[in-house]
Amino acid sequence: MTDPSAIDKLLAQARRNLGRVPVEDLADEVANGAILIDIRPLEQRQCDGDLPGAIVVDRNVLEWRLDPTSPHRLPIATGADVRLIIVCNEGYSSSLAAATLHELGLSSATDLVGGFQAWRTWSAPG
Repeated sequence: MTDPSAIDKLLAQARRNLGRVPVEDLADEVANGAILIDIRPLEQRQCDGDLPGAIVVDRNVLEWRLDPTSPHRLPIATGADVRLIIVCNEGYSSSLAAATLHELGLSSATDLVGGFQAWRTWSAPG
């Protein structure tokens, strides 16, 4: 058995402090005030579609837009207690992004298990 790669170790570390949201709980989270943040690149959104109700924030400016102390924040970045659910394509980069938000003091930030692809499969008719 081989040792895990450095990125696998980093991902496991990032997820240790995240209360990750399973796709079946997403609607309840949103109903309770959570804000969905879609960090997928434009090309993925064009190919696979939008996530209803999500605010699109490019990954390269995520921290500046969601840090309540940043002069470049979005209006939704009102405080450290805002529940943010970060969504990427498959739930990997969103974990790293949410962990970075924790480092900024946004301890309620988390991500969606399986990302947009899990949501799309779960919400598909039939």
